[in-house]
Amino acid sequence: MKSAYELALERLEADGIKPPREGGLAQEVKQQIAEERRKAEAKLAELEILHGDKMKSLADPTQSQQEDEDHRLEKLRVKEKRDRGIEALRKASD
Repeated sequence: MKSAYELALERLEADGIKPPREGGLAQEVKQQIAEERRKAEAKLAELEILHGDKMKSLADPTQSQQEDEDHRLEKLRVKEKRDRGIEALRKASD
């Protein structure tokens, strides 16, 4: 008698979907992913500090608004770079 997990895997294969890997990611790849995340978090923390300092020195609301927008875009760029790096590491491990 097959388990529900085995039946679900068979249905996935019938639909053309690859079954999940048994072993998961190698320890080295997990460490590289963790390092990629640490670097991104450090960069984001740096951006927050610099943004806070710059906002204190700005008196013009228009400049403040532009600085907020620039900050938001820079944070987004860092997060996207992190996600691309992690995805590349996962694909390389396949």
